[in-house]
Amino acid sequence: MTRRDLDPSTQTLERSELERPRLFRVLLLNDDYTPMDFVTMVLRRYFRQDQAQAQAIMLSVHQKGQGVAGVYTREVAESKAAQVVAHARQEEYPLELSVEPEAEA
Repeated sequence: MTRRDLDPSTQTLERSELERPRLFRVLLLNDDYTPMDFVTMVLRRYFRQDQAQAQAIMLSVHQKGQGVAGVYTREVAESKAAQVVAHARQEEYPLELSVEPEAEA
């Protein structure tokens, strides 16, 4: 036996599994005043969507009342939503976004 084996202050730590952070959807909400081109630009600039995907999401917002811009951790989702709303207000558009939890699997 070594001296280390006798030392009661030596402990073995067990590794615990890290949980993935909960994800949140950023939703663009339809209004009658924000131009479709602005919504498409927002999807490309802030949510890194390609042109085809941005067009599809924009049409979903227009036709169904809302569309998912992206799915992120809570902090990122809230930050992106705030950035887009600030940009929309600067351009004098009433675009609204909401952040909601992703359905758990």
